[in-house]
Amino acid sequence: MTQKQRLKYSVLIAVAVLVIMLGLTWLQTHNLITEQVYKYLAITVAVLVVVLNGILRRKVKV
Repeated sequence: MTQKQRLKYSVLIAVAVLVIMLGLTWLQTHNLITEQVYKYLAITVAVLVVVLNGILRRKVKV
């Protein structure tokens, strides 16, 4: 994987996280999920992004 490919995937991941978090916020404001569930899902999303970023970083050829 090249730096350019990693940049594309990083932007895609950032947009996906933004959409997911906006969706979770919408669900919470409409009382479809509780604040506790929101917190757990937000933490899960953050951990997955960190792991995915680490995997992408290792695949970059220098």
